[in-house]
Amino acid sequence: MTGKDNLVSAFLDYLRYERRFSTHTVSAYERDLARLVAFAAERGVSNLLKLAPAQARLFPARLHHAGLASRSISRSLSAARSCYRYWLREKRVKANPFEGVSAPRGQRKLPSTLNIEQAAQLVAIKPRSDLDYRDRAMLELFYSSGLRLSELAGTDLKDIDLATCTIVITGKGGKTRVAPVGRYAIKAITDWLEHRKTLAKPEEVAVFIGRQGSRLGPRAIQKRVQVWAARQGLGRGVHPHMLRHSFASHLLESSSDLRAVQELLGHADISTTQVYTHLDFQHLAKVYDQAHPRARRRKS
Repeated sequence: MTGKDNLVSAFLDYLRYERRFSTHTVSAYERDLARLVAFAAERGVSNLLKLAPAQARLFPARLHHAGLASRSISRSLSAARSCYRYWLREKRVKANPFEGVSAPRGQRKLPSTLNIEQAAQLVAIKPRSDLDYRDRAMLELFYSSGLRLSELAGTDLKDIDLATCTIVITGKGGKTRVAPVGRYAIKAITDWLEHRKTLAKPEEVAVFIGRQGSRLGPRAIQKRVQVWAARQGLGRGVHPHMLRHSFASHLLESSSDLRAVQELLGHADISTTQVYTHLDFQHLAKVYDQAHPRARRRKS
């Protein structure tokens, strides 16, 4: 057995006997480190303890050139990083050449969306029970205002203003934003609130509640979306975030104002640009009314 094999074997034994990693996990580390050994050999480095940081930075590029996906490259880098940390602990090396080395970013998959006809089909519920009215209101609000699942679950009665057709949304990090609510959603919510009165516990402030009269949780809401996608004959899986993506996609199809759509979605990175480019609510409402398929009717 060669010196380089002894080095890697010692690390694998550490994972196997000290860290108690599974055989499957250890085998995965072994495969990833075999790539590192081959890479080092290509560059004339027979002793991994002598691999330089400049050489380590070339490792992900070599794997990328070999056709590995970003996730596989990240895993190989993680294995190399862990191995050198072990050698640091054992005082075999003075520094980890892989610290700060990252994998190339993979191509981001486009989010799945419904087309306008599918979205309309999903929300076209004919209520037969109190909870059907609730579900129709939830689906309409998801699609109308681009809410996240947690945002819809956390919506309280005080957050929705039926008179102004707006909703105050509490998003990530406790940040709030105001979004328009389309006329179909306003009608659905108004209908649901009448039925809600017979179900809600006296002190319950949540807009969307379950059979027991308490706030409906995110998982229950997610399940209702899936149930109605099947009932409405969409023939595909639908999740709450797909409605959010559809909201954004359909607005962008009809409006070139990307900034307005970003604000309506409440994306976190918008807060850094608001200092320089601020869009007031009147402008957001105008873009919304002009672009959303289920917005309020525009005045003639």
